[in-house]
Amino acid sequence: MSDLTRRQALKVGAAGAGGALLPLPWTAAARADSAAPPQVLAAGDLALWYDEGAGTDWLRALPIGNGRLGAMVFGNVDTERLQLNEDTVWAGGPHDPSNPRGAGALAEIRRLVNANQWTQAQDLINQTMMGNPGGQLAYQTVGNLRLAFGSASGASQYDRTLDLTTATVTTTYVLNGVRYQREVFASAPDQVIAMRLSADRSGSISFTATFDSPQRTTVSSPDGSTIGLDGVSGNMEGITGAVRFLALANATVTGGSVSSSGGTLRVTNATSVVLLLSIGSSYVNYRNVGGDYGGIARQRLSAARGSSYDQLRSRHVADYQALFNRVSLDLGRTSAADQTTDVRIAQHNSVNDPQFSALLFQYGRYLLISSSRPGTQPANLQGIWNDSLTPSWDSKYTINANLPMNYWPANTTNLAECHNPVFAMINDLSVAGARTAQVQYGAGGWVTHHNTDAWRATAVVDGAFWGMWQTGGAWLATMIWDHYLFNGDIEFLRANYPAMKGAAQFFLNTLVTEPTLGYLVTNPSNSPELSHHANASVCAGPTMDNQILRDLFDGCARASEILNVDSTFRAQVRATRDRLPPMKIGSRGNIMEWLYDWVETEPNHRHISHLYGLAPSNQITKRGTPQLFEAARRTLALRGDDGTGWSLAWKINFWARMEEGKRAHDLIRYLATTARLAPNMFDLHPPFQIDGNFGATAGIAEMLLQSHVGDLHILPALPPAWPSGRVSGLRGRGGHTVGITWSNGQATEILVRPDRAGTVRLRARILTGTVSVVDTGDGTAARVTRIESDLIEITVQAGRTYRVTSSGVATPTLEQSFSNVGITGDSNTNVGNFDGGGASLSAQALAQAGASPGGTVSRNGVTFRWPNVGSGLADNAIASGQSIGVTGTGSTLGFLLTGTYGAVSGTGTVVYADGTRQTFTLSTPDWYGGPHSGGTAAIVSAYQNRPNNQRQNTAACIYYVGVALQSKAVASVVLPNISARPAANVPTMHIFAIAIGG
Repeated sequence: MSDLTRRQALKVGAAGAGGALLPLPWTAAARADSAAPPQVLAAGDLALWYDEGAGTDWLRALPIGNGRLGAMVFGNVDTERLQLNEDTVWAGGPHDPSNPRGAGALAEIRRLVNANQWTQAQDLINQTMMGNPGGQLAYQTVGNLRLAFGSASGASQYDRTLDLTTATVTTTYVLNGVRYQREVFASAPDQVIAMRLSADRSGSISFTATFDSPQRTTVSSPDGSTIGLDGVSGNMEGITGAVRFLALANATVTGGSVSSSGGTLRVTNATSVVLLLSIGSSYVNYRNVGGDYGGIARQRLSAARGSSYDQLRSRHVADYQALFNRVSLDLGRTSAADQTTDVRIAQHNSVNDPQFSALLFQYGRYLLISSSRPGTQPANLQGIWNDSLTPSWDSKYTINANLPMNYWPANTTNLAECHNPVFAMINDLSVAGARTAQVQYGAGGWVTHHNTDAWRATAVVDGAFWGMWQTGGAWLATMIWDHYLFNGDIEFLRANYPAMKGAAQFFLNTLVTEPTLGYLVTNPSNSPELSHHANASVCAGPTMDNQILRDLFDGCARASEILNVDSTFRAQVRATRDRLPPMKIGSRGNIMEWLYDWVETEPNHRHISHLYGLAPSNQITKRGTPQLFEAARRTLALRGDDGTGWSLAWKINFWARMEEGKRAHDLIRYLATTARLAPNMFDLHPPFQIDGNFGATAGIAEMLLQSHVGDLHILPALPPAWPSGRVSGLRGRGGHTVGITWSNGQATEILVRPDRAGTVRLRARILTGTVSVVDTGDGTAARVTRIESDLIEITVQAGRTYRVTSSGVATPTLEQSFSNVGITGDSNTNVGNFDGGGASLSAQALAQAGASPGGTVSRNGVTFRWPNVGSGLADNAIASGQSIGVTGTGSTLGFLLTGTYGAVSGTGTVVYADGTRQTFTLSTPDWYGGPHSGGTAAIVSAYQNRPNNQRQNTAACIYYVGVALQSKAVASVVLPNISARPAANVPTMHIFAIAIGG
């Protein structure tokens, strides 16, 4: 088979979102009289629905799956098409792609990299380290089952629905006065695809059914009610196709007749029909394709025929809902949900449709349940849905972003079982990758580069520019530790620890000293798919590698402690971790992507790999590493918001971790366009890549609950677009199931159910008030310890549910939110830390300028109360996205504020008493010197205080900003999310007073 598609895909990938091969966005027009059909309303709007069939457009067909079997259902009136997949039908067969020339060339490659001869290093990698073959193999379609009904002329009242609550696709229409219905699902308990066709007039159903396939196949009629498709997967990259498969379709009729001959199934004048479809594959594992594929297909079909359709459906729904129903999300509904799904996508950025975010969230969970179950292959680049022999990027497993992203929602959205196929794959890779490590690096442990496939290929592929990335296996291995943090299952950790250890061992053997800086680094590697100089991606020690290895080494060390094994190895990984390059801030205020302060050749590149430390890792956090946190913000600003579908999804997660709900929601809106979502809501790179669906689901979960720093952070990035809502069933690290109800942008109730006894920490804005924590089972109060103003610790028992509410002031006033000492007396300046470096304003100089504790300051018609705080105490609030209780009516909302380390600006929100919201931009110049342009000076202090009672005769300015208000009562104000606390070189906004005037 030609590898043209893969090579073209790489060119598209290199071109990014603006690549010449990208399709034009599709369109859909709203209908004035549109209303959601009853079955959609019955599903609580958790359904995709359409008023026409998919035609020939695969991206309009609807996906069903049971983890192993997948089908795309087209729902046309005249011809039903089920495009079929089985998750082990891949091109080629077992092979070892390791290149024995690699180890001998490694020293010279490293020398070239250290000599800044990167393209020469790439050339040598292409000559000596590429796998054999140089590409990996494609996931492929089985074929199609087509049902031909005859003319569709005159059909009306058409509806086509994918119900996410039952995992069923239903097509209904009226033709010649008869109402027809088809319902289809993929059953995990019975391992078949089942379809029931019914009509409200007896004897009305007639059709022929046939298989077809682009594979090498033969069709047959094994008996009088069954047809078969027997085939073998395709050849590719010089590897002969070796996966045999058999698909069987059987019809049982009520009324009428059924017959089969020559590979054609005929149903005549039936009242209802049950069609069962089974597929068997000869794939046993990546080394064995000798399975009894025919026996598997026949046995599963025979077993399913022993049950009625209603029994099959009942088992399917029960199995599916046991997973899906664990999490519910209600963000409210508007009339926008009365349009068909394609219209909702097309108009999403011009209407208010909060329920679409809930639909997008639950669709990702549906797709994961449908494409990844215990015992199946992991969800690949397209889940399990692919209609081609040569899909884009081979529809395999891209590890430098896509495969990990597929599983980001597995733990947080309570689908832990769906994670299992990844761990089985990691165990396979730890064996296959050990061969590559030994042959290509002369190292122990195991390695996997930027892609793998069903044959667990682990060598460098696709060319050095893309493929020379060593840490694919390391990233996968970190997922073992993170999964353990959620479930606390020591036996799971014990079973998977060897794969973690092997991944780490490879780098203990292969990290080398960077000659100029002295750090231990990977060499050669790259920052995925991005060149640092013209045509050169290969380098030593890219930031992402260092972040991944830091997580891997930390996880290995902690796992070995828990398991009480490998103390020498533990000491070695910790010592090696300490010699990795630290994250650094570059000349543009950004996180450096490489060891040196190079500027990327594509400023808006889709990968932002060096922010792995922000998400999914926890190495960059708002409260733990404020300078790196601000540098991450600058990095996101430099890269921009545009990107491929999966890139936008990762950015949702980034902005959620930045605790900026509006920005995260902006990225959801950028994703929900016809350029980035298909009519069936598949994510578009373009073309289709399912990781964007999974990444969006994970990002929405992160907006509502975060647990990556050891506490449960409630509503950390709630956007103004979701002022009220409810979520239940989310999971946090430490083994906690969480439910949240909120109103007017503020949590009103938190429910926590721990798996294990001990303590749990909760962070939430409502916790600044008087907190009530009770056991819902017996009403007893739980023991609560306050750690910070918005952080509490609760002593809990396993399996109990605790209700957390605030019985006091839910929204603190500004003075209750003061956290920074900005004003000191001239005789004791050491208590101040206004700018993070010990500088402060002088109380005496402020008094001379008219600002004394508790006094009034009037500016532009607004009268403020200056903080009634003695010098050396907290007197200003750091704008970090918090809600501030501000009440009253007037024409102007006024602020007295200033910035440190440059002018600062961000988006705030006025929350009115009626629940409506108004966003505004709040900006201020820097405090130092001035007054500066770009702001209205309110208070000009003659001098500043420095540590050790020093004075600096430079003016310090407090500025006035006024925001025009609507003519109604204000309830609160949400400050911009600028920074968590003052720190050297971190731009920060300081608020001294807020008032309403006019």
